[in-house]
Amino acid sequence: MHVMIDIRDAVPEDYETVADLTVIAYIGGGFVDAHSPYAVRLRDTASRAEKARVRVAEMNGEVVGSVTLAEPATPYADVAQDGELEFRMLAVTPDARGCGVGSALVRDVLDIAYDQGCRAVVMSTQADMADARRIYERNGFVPAPERNWSPPSGEELTVLVREIV
Repeated sequence: MHVMIDIRDAVPEDYETVADLTVIAYIGGGFVDAHSPYAVRLRDTASRAEKARVRVAEMNGEVVGSVTLAEPATPYADVAQDGELEFRMLAVTPDARGCGVGSALVRDVLDIAYDQGCRAVVMSTQADMADARRIYERNGFVPAPERNWSPPSGEELTVLVREIV
């Protein structure tokens, strides 16, 4: 059975749902400590939507995933350089995992980057995010080890880049 996934910009009515699903994915997944300052940023969808572009994925009219897009030199861009679009905080509800939501969101980011004339899409990931990394690899993202970095929390983040042809 083919499930239809609709992707659109988030609206204020989505913010609480996006906050919940992002926290579940990152904190519930064991990737972020619940008491870290980053946990607060993950939950604060309204601030994120003011300074970046938040996209949501819907299945059967229910928001089941989200991703944040950040232009270079904006508050949510950690690694984007001129001509690149960065995405962050990709999250999918546990019930919708395995249905193609993460891949659909990544392809949406690639389409937006292409439409904007970007030369590449970049993102940072953790070594232990195996499921997410498979999605990125399937969509042509490759490591850029010279760009790896560490946030204040200390873990090394791997930067992945996908050139746009």
